Amino acid sequence: MEHFDCVVVGGGMVGAASALTLAQLGLQVALVEKFSPEDFSTEQALDLRVSAISLASQNLLSQVGAWQQVQQWRTCPYKRLGVWEHESAYTEFNADDIEQSHLGHIVENRLIQLALWQQINTMSNIHTFCPESLISLEQDNNKATLTLTNSTLTANLVIGADGAQSKVREMSAIGMTGWDYQQSAMLINVETSMCQQDITWQQFFETGPVAFLPLPGQSTLGGYASLVWYHQRDEITRLASLSNLQLQQEIMKSFPKRLGDIKVLGKGDFPLTRRHANTYQKKHVLLLGDAAHTINPMAGQGVNLGFKDVLALQHVIAEAIGNGEVWHDESVLARYEKMRRKENLLMMSTMDALYASFSHPSPLIKAARNIALLAVNKVPFLNSTIKNKALAYACGL
Repeated sequence: MEHFDCVVVGGGMVGAASALTLAQLGLQVALVEKFSPEDFSTEQALDLRVSAISLASQNLLSQVGAWQQVQQWRTCPYKRLGVWEHESAYTEFNADDIEQSHLGHIVENRLIQLALWQQINTMSNIHTFCPESLISLEQDNNKATLTLTNSTLTANLVIGADGAQSKVREMSAIGMTGWDYQQSAMLINVETSMCQQDITWQQFFETGPVAFLPLPGQSTLGGYASLVWYHQRDEITRLASLSNLQLQQEIMKSFPKRLGDIKVLGKGDFPLTRRHANTYQKKHVLLLGDAAHTINPMAGQGVNLGFKDVLALQHVIAEAIGNGEVWHDESVLARYEKMRRKENLLMMSTMDALYASFSHPSPLIKAARNIALLAVNKVPFLNSTIKNKALAYACGL
């Protein structure tokens, strides 16, 4: 039976980042994961699962030494964000307005995870248990005991970063609140006649938005992009059953003309849900990322919120160590939830409000939201205050 300061269950982006940040504080860390990330080669097709990495998340990945590797592989910076329902109320956010070179990067999730694991493999105080699965988790007043497929570990702290279906959360008897949105999202990788662009955009419909995310590289047609299509579940199921050529024809009918000509390369879909853990802490267990909260992906804030969790936990533990406190005391760990719960709930509620507003069929509400978008773009005071503050907040600045 091995003992660690901290055991992180889940080696995805958030779990791997948390293992690194805690190891940087000098803690002995174990990382438990079922599958190690696949090696990268330039010939690999672009993955469907991508994230819009904010400036704050980029800074975290740089701090742990992973961002430099991601940049050497492939990433697509974007400088502008376009939002509209009616073309007449088109609103654009620009990095120049907040004195930044870019707003973020579109990066494949698996490349972020792989870059983090490469850094983990250089750390002498991180021990990876992979492939391993969590079988049971028990806590007493002094420690937590984790039974894995082939090992038994004890720890002062257990971090549940094992996703929306978290076993750590379930085994700790932490409840959840939330609901299903009765919609699904479809991810579609395409070649586009446009070369790589510096803009990501969303157009809103009553059935849900359609979105464009630029991807790195040049294709025979022009460039690459990730399309996100939100709709009722039955419709997404129908679209997912189509051939690539048939889906391409549906896209050309439903997406705005600014998309240009496209060729479908791959597709996938998932249901939209909101979940929020009733508590992020129970004795020696803390929840991070999707294990603690899942959010409507409309604004691409999911993994960015998870990375903010990572930074908050590192801050809490570093401050406790610096003050000579027992860093894994329950009263110290409770500070993490105090730092994160309110902000996570605010972001979740904001996304729900936007989602509800743009899906409301009332002509009056539709007119009001288009006037609001137009005002934010055209009225100088609103443009320089509300718009830019919202942009800076979304970037994590």
